[in-house]
Amino acid sequence: MRTHYGGFEEVGATAVDCKNFKRDINAYIGKHDAEMVVSRLMDKKRYLPDFSCEYLNDEKGELRGLFWADEEMKHNYMQFGDVIAFDSTFRSNKYDMVFVPFTGIDNHHKNVTFGAALLASETAESYNWLLSAFKKCYGREPRVVVTDQDPAMKKAIREVFTTSRHQLCMWHIMKKVAEKVGPTLKKDKSFRQRICDIVWTDAIQPEDFEEKWKEIMSDFHLTGNKWLSDMYAIRNDWIPAYYRHENMSGLMRTTSRSESENRFFGQFRRSSHTLVEFISHFETTIESQQYKHRKNDHDTRNTTPDWVTDLNFEREANEIYTRNIFNDLQHELLLSVTESHSMNVEQVGEFIKFSIKDLDVEGSVLREVLFREDDMEIKCSCGRYEQYGVLCRHIFLVLKMSKVETFPKKYVTRRWTGDAVPRKTVTSVKENAEANQTVDGVNKVVHEIMIGTEYIVDKLSKDMEKLALYRDKVKGDIAQLDEICGSSQPIQKKDRIATLLGFKQPDKDTVRAPVGIRTKGCGFKKRIKSTFEQVSTKQPRKQRTCGICGSHEHDKGKCDKKPEAS
Repeated sequence: MRTHYGGFEEVGATAVDCKNFKRDINAYIGKHDAEMVVSRLMDKKRYLPDFSCEYLNDEKGELRGLFWADEEMKHNYMQFGDVIAFDSTFRSNKYDMVFVPFTGIDNHHKNVTFGAALLASETAESYNWLLSAFKKCYGREPRVVVTDQDPAMKKAIREVFTTSRHQLCMWHIMKKVAEKVGPTLKKDKSFRQRICDIVWTDAIQPEDFEEKWKEIMSDFHLTGNKWLSDMYAIRNDWIPAYYRHENMSGLMRTTSRSESENRFFGQFRRSSHTLVEFISHFETTIESQQYKHRKNDHDTRNTTPDWVTDLNFEREANEIYTRNIFNDLQHELLLSVTESHSMNVEQVGEFIKFSIKDLDVEGSVLREVLFREDDMEIKCSCGRYEQYGVLCRHIFLVLKMSKVETFPKKYVTRRWTGDAVPRKTVTSVKENAEANQTVDGVNKVVHEIMIGTEYIVDKLSKDMEKLALYRDKVKGDIAQLDEICGSSQPIQKKDRIATLLGFKQPDKDTVRAPVGIRTKGCGFKKRIKSTFEQVSTKQPRKQRTCGICGSHEHDKGKCDKKPEAS
């Protein structure tokens, strides 16, 4: 506030005033925390056209689960909900309820939130309820769901999302490798390099992965490692070689998208927050995310990139795709000109087969591109289009060699285009802008009046006669204003807080805040002692003493006072 207003004297309140106001807010919320949040979200569901909210209570009336999604989240899911990731975040509020955001990728290749939830437990039953609420909200399941190895999540996904492919997070699995292979292999660069070369790539076939995996297990004597054997048994769920031709909408091979979403929301989360504070800050953060999406739309429409080739493809692609996707496609176009070479061309039935070599990759295999000019049917063995939805350098090289000058529209994936999300009308944006300007103008005038009044009182404080005259003038102005507008009762503190918070205090509580929650990963409530504290508080070992004279310097075998043998 000091920075915003330009000095402590301009704020009009002290730090103590702010702390006292926070105290009043917490007192206003009190035991009504859960009821206030649920009531507000259910009111939105009742009055807003496309807002969804579901909540779950236990037999004591305590809140066990809460899920919500607004109109824009649901609209984004319809466009980009083919692949989603979700993960739980701990210590997001004072009740230790876990925060579960559902995350996807928008047409700018940025995170987009489809919905959010708070859960009091991480059991299969809780996730089952949550996914059922999600499915009820959207009416359809995602094509792919990415999570960590939580067995409760896995069980719920299998029971609720019956048509979705459940994929495990590679990052979480690979993170455990170091602790599962022992300290020696953990530091072995050769082992790390070889395991990463076959896990973190989608350029090899399943049979190649299996062969190389067995070689690594044999060379490093890991064939008896149970954990690695278990991970190999479920390789279809996390190794890219087994879904290299499946569209993953931006390579969501890990829950890193969800992890970054948790960091994004972590800017406002505090373990001491009430649910009212949590929801208020969540809404502000979502507004920030949606603003960034609109800004990316604006940059796509109103900026022109630097061209890297003289191909007409590049100009047409700029008109089709969003800026971030175009930058990726532009890189592939450049590589098709500078780092790709056709080694052989032959007729194969109705198709022409091109064998393409990547000059920038040492020892790379030849990529085969099949092209039929009649209907512009084209397919590359690298599978980039099938997995990412964007054409590869090899296809661009073939199109260039075939004298094709227009971008093949049949290979434009709508989710990456600039018009994937319909634009809002300019009128509504303008009206909102004018409303905001009005509010800002009023606040500015009020602030100036308050500062001016304080200045006058400070100047007149040394002259009682002039100060009394000014007081009488103010009272006269008040009486005149009351006569014109009618006298009004002063606003109660309770009503003022309700207006600022946007949450009404309920007459009775049907939903109670949860107590005694123990979620996975919540740790211990006791403070962890440092090594120094542990050593300093440890009971000292009892020193050995001589059994004859009691000295600590020797034992009784070497004691001078030992009686001589008779």
